[in-house]
Amino acid sequence: MLLIVLPAAAAETALLSLYWRAIAPSVLIAALGCSILLGLAAWRLHSATPFGACVGAILTACLMLDTAEASSTLWKSALLPVLTLLVLTSLATRLGRKRKEQLGTAEHRSGRVAAQVAANIGAAALVSTHAAQMWMSDSNLFAAAGWPNGLLYAPALAALCEAAADTVSSELGQVLNSRPRMITTMRIAPPGTDGAISLGGTLAGMLAGGIVAAVGTPALRGGWLLFAVGWAGGVFGLFFDSLLGATFERRGWLNNDAVNFLSTVSAASFALLLLWVAPRCGLL
Repeated sequence: MLLIVLPAAAAETALLSLYWRAIAPSVLIAALGCSILLGLAAWRLHSATPFGACVGAILTACLMLDTAEASSTLWKSALLPVLTLLVLTSLATRLGRKRKEQLGTAEHRSGRVAAQVAANIGAAALVSTHAAQMWMSDSNLFAAAGWPNGLLYAPALAALCEAAADTVSSELGQVLNSRPRMITTMRIAPPGTDGAISLGGTLAGMLAGGIVAAVGTPALRGGWLLFAVGWAGGVFGLFFDSLLGATFERRGWLNNDAVNFLSTVSAASFALLLLWVAPRCGLL
């Protein structure tokens, strides 16, 4: 998975850096510098290992460059939703650490490794790359249909919402002293069990996804439909993650990183499905 996500994001970042007509030089320099600073901050705050922080910086640069319009400011890009994701997940990971250590589910103090980082935001970077290519192409299906360009980034926003929702629900669900139940059978399970969900953790995750969607909507130049589609995709991915955890992960067919990546892909896919349904329901 890392071997798929990292080269693709690095190549896209390099191409956009060389393709000066697609983005203002000032925005390009700011995006690269900001991604490096975010990577250093994640490393110094022990949110990621050195290599994990490096991968996060590359993916963040790719996301920002893909979503920044020509001559636009950096704030009108994926910077703000990515930063919101980083803050929410870091706080959730640190909250109640002693209890998590007692349960044996606490994250390593050195932070997330590269594969975990790629699993969380890799899908968002990949689909934002495709959206950027559509936006710059002459055959922009969204523009031809009269859709706002901001909706191009709904799948990427949904993937970021899912990453925030999944991490926050998992981390806070272990702290809230609730009684998690398996999503497949509704039987009570120990905290931290793959596929187990709790009311408190689920609501916290949905709230986190909503916050990322609320921050990301104006940053990606969208309206209420971008917010609704992004958030709905994130919530769908949250439950899909639990379903994969209760089935494929518990059987050892998938590891946690693969489950996280597929869940963000499912969030992006569900967002695309909603965009296909929206005009048929008179919402566009």
